[in-house]
Amino acid sequence: MKKIGLPLLLMLGCATTAIGDGPPAPFANRVVSFHPGPGATFGQDKMPGIVLGPPQGAGSGAGSLDVVSLGTNGEIILAFDGMTIVDKPGPDFIVFENPFSSWQEPGYVAVSDDGLTWHEWPCAWQDKADDFPGCAGVRAVLANSENGIDPTDPRRAGGDAFDLADVTVTTARYVRIRDSGHNPADPPGAGFDLDAVSVIHTGPP
Repeated sequence: MKKIGLPLLLMLGCATTAIGDGPPAPFANRVVSFHPGPGATFGQDKMPGIVLGPPQGAGSGAGSLDVVSLGTNGEIILAFDGMTIVDKPGPDFIVFENPFSSWQEPGYVAVSDDGLTWHEWPCAWQDKADDFPGCAGVRAVLANSENGIDPTDPRRAGGDAFDLADVTVTTARYVRIRDSGHNPADPPGAGFDLDAVSVIHTGPP
């Protein structure tokens, strides 16, 4: 597995989008760690900002280029500083990849409240007929910064929504995404391609 250099790891660990005086925007705002797998180079020159903030979806007919590729079995951990993802009725957050038409690269999603204990959704990466239950990277991303679609509305934004109750969690401050290891491995964009993560139900930190 390709390892990221120590200086970049340190940079990623402290890179945060501006929170300002008000509540933070409902998106991942810090990259805690990034361990790209083989075949992944696409988007790394724009890290960490390319995965922070809102999604930049290209709709159902094309995949967005506003992504970083994780590579085969690659993994990224995102933080939500200044807020907490909280469990309320319905889905609580959305993971945005860049699938389109019949092109999908599923990945595993997990959450943690302390960055140590993780709760992961079972991802049926082999079950294409049922749209890969439990996986991210399945549904087209419709929301972007120019079309006015609310990226926290699971009915309109696209992407893959997750409910904390499904993994018996009430709050989370970190989201981990890892490539399933069964996606195309051709560089530079091998594996799961992460665009953004938005929070539907937020609470105080």
